[in-house]
Amino acid sequence: MPTGTETKLLSPQVPKTPKPPSMNYTLNNLPERTAKPREQGYTMVMDKGLSIREVEDFLEVGAPYTDIVKLGWATSFVTPNLKRKLAVYKEAGIPVYFGGTLFEAFIIRNQFDDYRRLLEEFGMEYAEVSDGSIDLVHDRKLDYIRTLAQQVNVLSEVGSKDAEKIIPPYKWISQMKTELEAGAVKVIGEAREAGNVGLFRSTGEVRSGLVEEILTQIPVEKILWEAPQKSQQVWFIKMMGANVNLGNIAPNEIVSLETIRLGLRGDTFTHFLDMDTVDEMFRPEVKTGKPGTSMPRG
Repeated sequence: MPTGTETKLLSPQVPKTPKPPSMNYTLNNLPERTAKPREQGYTMVMDKGLSIREVEDFLEVGAPYTDIVKLGWATSFVTPNLKRKLAVYKEAGIPVYFGGTLFEAFIIRNQFDDYRRLLEEFGMEYAEVSDGSIDLVHDRKLDYIRTLAQQVNVLSEVGSKDAEKIIPPYKWISQMKTELEAGAVKVIGEAREAGNVGLFRSTGEVRSGLVEEILTQIPVEKILWEAPQKSQQVWFIKMMGANVNLGNIAPNEIVSLETIRLGLRGDTFTHFLDMDTVDEMFRPEVKTGKPGTSMPRG
């Protein structure tokens, strides 16, 4: 956690925090962000049907902060000019994958081989394996992961899209462990695009006990937490730090999320600062008679 006072920040003897390439100026005492390509601090953006022009506009500002893009559920089936759109992402160095619902749509129709050919046809380097909308025997899901892992990088999603289906923590942990062992490069904690199932209650509140239990058994860098709501993003960042892996981020929220990660939005403004030294710095200077400034804890 960064420490220091404003007096120190102005001192030429104290080295300044290096300015990342995408930042416009230097601020000291920010949390250190991992550099791409990375295992932690990963951000997955959900594309729910952007046009090619919208993708170009999004990448103009969002590319530095985006690690991977998911084409939500089965939107790729009806998206015009799909290959051209994928080429725009590829040119920007951003990998893309089809949403897990598309995988399930092929599986329920007994078209797994067709799905594999689809991945090859579109040059996909990642694939999501999920069972949020279908009942899939877990051993069979593991077989799909093993098979696809020989072809692409597999992201496997754990959790149900059914709000009435509550999966106990031990089962989340067991499934995450076995899916990683089967060849998944990361496991995804289900939340849907709205953030109201799986890891979250219907109100959007985080099932904090579930998350804490998962973290006792699964390495944090192996988990991608779907967190589409700002309050959820803030919760995970405060819980695990600036470099927690987060997903289902809307394209127009990617810059906002990066400021939350860096403690540059009100929700996390004081989280990465040493507030004892900040309070000392803003305490009234009684002896000299200089006016003081109070700074409330955030």
